[in-house]
Amino acid sequence: MVDWTDDERAIINSIFSTLDYDDVGPKALSRCLIVYPWTQRYFGAFGNLYNAEAIKNNPMIANHGIKVLHGLDRAVKNMDNIKETYAELSIKHSEELHIDPDNFKLLSDCLTVVVAAKMGNKFTPEVQATFQKFLAVVVSALGRQYH
Repeated sequence: MVDWTDDERAIINSIFSTLDYDDVGPKALSRCLIVYPWTQRYFGAFGNLYNAEAIKNNPMIANHGIKVLHGLDRAVKNMDNIKETYAELSIKHSEELHIDPDNFKLLSDCLTVVVAAKMGNKFTPEVQATFQKFLAVVVSALGRQYH
């Protein structure tokens, strides 16, 4: 179990309450697929991923990016039990989808970049530390089935 301070809880809730999921989700997932092109192998059924513009303009990628952010809502609402919250999703990604768990960390890094760009000066070192702690807990929970 992870210990969260009241300040950390407030920061996480503040970040997610102000995020434009329809903007941030697609940008984060697109960035991941462009910066780490080997991650594209999991999205073969999503159509044209031949270059950065195709990825950025792919509606299936955009929808999945939004879905990922809404999936993070579950962690925000269950910060004291994130591992259990993602137990089924960990099994699905491991046993059904066969996703390399390192990709969760890559996507979390891309999400951090996009959120930092959106927040600008409000993305202080303290906010970054809290956001990355939160994402690390989520990544660990999603990778739980692999251990």
